[in-house]
Amino acid sequence: MPYTNKDAKRLLKSELVKRGISNTNLVQLLNQAGVEETVSSVTSKISRGTFSAAFFLQCLHVIGCRKILLEDYFYDLKIAAEPIVEYKTKENVE
Repeated sequence: MPYTNKDAKRLLKSELVKRGISNTNLVQLLNQAGVEETVSSVTSKISRGTFSAAFFLQCLHVIGCRKILLEDYFYDLKIAAEPIVEYKTKENVE
């Protein structure tokens, strides 16, 4: 299975949800660990799913995630799944 940025994003969001950690809490934890981030930068990175492996590992570390079984995780991606909706654009609205 080829993994994508979307998979990393969903994995990180799921781990945050499991622990009840908001982006604001995550920023506080990162800052306490010496990683300078802002709420807007973290929200943007997670929203886009375009963050470095180092950022991903830093987040997992500060939230206390010590073990992830990818095989188990990718069979049950329902925790923080993105909604499947069709957005109305100028092109498809009559």
